[in-house]
Amino acid sequence: MLPRGRPRALGAAALLLLLLLLLIGFFLLGWDPECERLEPDGRAGDLGCSHCPLTPRVPSDGRLRGASALHEDPLAGHGVHNHSACDPQPPLPPKCELLHVAIVCAGYNSSREVITLVKSMLFYRRNPLHLHLVTDAVARNILETLFRTWMVPALGPQISWIPNKHYSGLYGLMKLVLPGVLPPGMTRVIVLDTDVTFASDIAELWALFAHFSDKQVIGLVENQSDWYLGNLWKNHRPWPALGRGFNTGVILLLLDQLRQVGWEQMWKLTARRELLTLTATSLADQDIFNAVIKERPELLQPLPCVWNLQLSDHTLAERCYSEAADLKVIHWNSPKKVRVKNKHAEFFRNFYLTFLGYDGNLLRRELFGCPSQPPPEAEQVKGATFPGLGEPCPLLFWWLPVLLGACPVLALALSRTPQLQRALAQLDEEDACFEFRQQRLTVHRVHITFLPHKPPPPRPHDVTLVAQLSMDRLQMLEALCRHWPGPMSLALYLTDTEAQQFLRFVEASPVLSARQDVAYHVVYREGPLYPVNQLRNVALAQALTPYVFLSDIDFLPAYSLYDYLRASIEQLELGGRRKAALVVPAFETLRYRFSFPSSKAELLALLDAGSLYTFRYHEWPQGHAPTDYARWREAQEPYRVQWAADYEPYVVVPRDCPRYDPRFVGFGWNKVAHIVELDVQDFELLVLPEAFTIHLPHAPSLDISRFRSSSAYRDCLQALKEEFHQDLSRRYGAAALKYLTALQQPHSPA
Repeated sequence: MLPRGRPRALGAAALLLLLLLLLIGFFLLGWDPECERLEPDGRAGDLGCSHCPLTPRVPSDGRLRGASALHEDPLAGHGVHNHSACDPQPPLPPKCELLHVAIVCAGYNSSREVITLVKSMLFYRRNPLHLHLVTDAVARNILETLFRTWMVPALGPQISWIPNKHYSGLYGLMKLVLPGVLPPGMTRVIVLDTDVTFASDIAELWALFAHFSDKQVIGLVENQSDWYLGNLWKNHRPWPALGRGFNTGVILLLLDQLRQVGWEQMWKLTARRELLTLTATSLADQDIFNAVIKERPELLQPLPCVWNLQLSDHTLAERCYSEAADLKVIHWNSPKKVRVKNKHAEFFRNFYLTFLGYDGNLLRRELFGCPSQPPPEAEQVKGATFPGLGEPCPLLFWWLPVLLGACPVLALALSRTPQLQRALAQLDEEDACFEFRQQRLTVHRVHITFLPHKPPPPRPHDVTLVAQLSMDRLQMLEALCRHWPGPMSLALYLTDTEAQQFLRFVEASPVLSARQDVAYHVVYREGPLYPVNQLRNVALAQALTPYVFLSDIDFLPAYSLYDYLRASIEQLELGGRRKAALVVPAFETLRYRFSFPSSKAELLALLDAGSLYTFRYHEWPQGHAPTDYARWREAQEPYRVQWAADYEPYVVVPRDCPRYDPRFVGFGWNKVAHIVELDVQDFELLVLPEAFTIHLPHAPSLDISRFRSSSAYRDCLQALKEEFHQDLSRRYGAAALKYLTALQQPHSPA
C-alpha cells in the first residue's frame, strides 16, 4: 500500500511535466508571449508587436495577430490579404528615391498643426520628400511664406460641392480629388491628415506599397472605434462600411491605377447615391472612401494598425500596441486633439509636445549622397472641370515642387539667390563683425498670421500699427490693445517653444483673445543678434491698410491716436503725388506706475511736473530734437520739419513706403537709416499737433547692454553706417551727399 501522500506527489509531477511539454510545444509553434495579451473583457487583444515569431501563430478565427482589424476580419471571403504587422517587412526604398506626400491643410489652426507633422517627418526621414499641400487661400498665404523660408512646397485646390458636417469643414473632402489634381506623372503618394505625428521613418510606410496586389489601389488602417458599427448611441446611423470601416488619416494611393479604374466617377456615383438618404457626411472623405470600399473591397490593401494609431474619443487603439517601439504614426483624430482621454494619453501627449517645441532649424540637414536638384518653376492651373458637375469648379492649383533633402538643406536653400549664396561664401569668420554680417544674410523661418485673424474692411484712410517684439516684451500687448483699437501687425521673434507659450498666453488673455484684428507673425529665432529691421519688414509687409504707424512695442499711443490719425490723413489729403511722413511726438516716463494722460493738455501738465520727458532727451537728444517740442506745445496745425542727422521719429507713412535696411541688427541706427530713406525719397516730415506716444520703462535688452559694454560692438555699428552711406550714394548719387553728416557721431545709440 502506497503512502497517503504519494498520489499527490505523482499528480504534481505529472502536472509539471504537462506544463513543460506545453511550453516546449508553444516554443516549437513559434508562440511569442509578447504578441498577445488579454483585454479587460477577457478577449485576446491584437497587438502590433515588434517582437514577432518567424512563423506567426494563426488563431482559430484565421487571422494573424497584429493584423489591421481589431476583432472580426471584414475582408474574409473578399480575396483581400489582410497583412499583419508581423509579416516580413518589405525593403525600404532606395536612399535617394523621392517620396511624395500630400496633406490637406485649411485655415489658421491647420497651418500650425502641419508644422508639427512636417517636423516629425523630417526628424526621422532618410529620403528626399516632396510635399503637396492642398490648401485654402488663408493657409496658402501662410504656408507659402513659411515653406519658402523653411523649404516646404505648397499647393491649393478648392472644392465645395459635397454637403459636409465634419469639424474640419469642406477641406475634409479634398483627398477624394487628389488623383485628378496631382501631377499626372505621379504614380503613388502618401496622404496625411495634419493631426498625425510620425514616430518612425516615413520610408517604412512607403515600403508598404510592395504589399499591394494587382487590383489593390488604396492602403488604409482599420478604424479603431465602433463608429461604423453604429452602436455608439441611440439612432446612430453611420455611412456604409466594410466591418469596422477604415480611417483616412493615413492613406497610400496608387494614383495611376486609381485613374485607370475610373476613381473620380466611382466615388461621385457612390456619394450621390448615399446622399439621397444620408443627406451629409459625418466623417468627411472617410465616409465616402468607406462606402466605395464596401462596394469594391478588392481595391483595398489593409495596413498594419500601428501606421495609424487613432486617439479618438471612443478609441480601441490600446489593442494595437504593446510597447513604444511598436508605434509608427500617432493620429489625434478627435476634435479634442491632445486633450483626448486615453490610457496612455500622457505618453502620447509628451511625444507630440516634443515635436511641437522642437527647433525647426535643426531639421535643415543635408541628405548625404543624394544629388542636388534645383526646384522647378511653379505651375498654375486656373480651373478644372469635374465630369457631371456642369460648370468648372473653382480651382486654383499651385504646385511648387521642392525636394526636401535632395539638395543641401541650409537656412536659405529655397530662397537663396546666386548673389546671396556668393555673399555667404565670401564672409570671413575672422572678421570682427562676422556676426553682424551673417545675421543680415540669415533668412528666418516666418509664420505669418500665427493666430486666427480677421482682415480689416477696406477704408481709404485706415492705419495699421506696426511693431516687433520678443518674449520679454509680451506683457506690453494687453496695454497696447487697450490703447489702440485699430488693426495691428506685430512680428514676434521666438523659438519654437516660445511660440507655443505665446499661443497659450493669448488664449488665456480676455483682452488679446477678443481681438481678431491683430495679426501676429512669428519669426523663428536664429543667430546671436536681434534682427530688428528684418522683424519690422515682416510686420510691415503684412499690413493690410493703406497707411501704417511705425512704432515700437514699448510705446503706448494716446487713446485717441487711432481716430486722430485717420482724420489727419483725410484732412491733409495725403496719397497721390504728395508723399508725407506724419511725425507722432514721442515722450517717456521713468515710473512703472503711471497715470496715462487722456489729452494733450494733461500730457503738458505731466511734462511740466517732471513726470514725463521728451523721449531720450537726457541720453540721445538729437534722436528727436528736430520734432521741435517747444513748437509742438503751442501748435494747432501740422507743421513741417527738416531732416537732421540721427533723427528717428515714429511716423505714419503709406504701406508701400521704403523697407528697413536689414544690415542693422541688434542695437543702433536701425530707425535712423529708415528715416534717411524716407527723406532721400522726398517724404515731407509733418508733425501732428495733437498726436503723442509714450515710452514705458523696462529692463534693458541684451543688445543695448552689449552696445554699452563693448567697443567692438560699437565699431561694427560704425562700419555698418559707413557701408550704408556708400550704398545710399550708389543708389541716389549726389542727392545722398548731405547724409554724410550722419557719420559724424561714430557711436550713436539710436
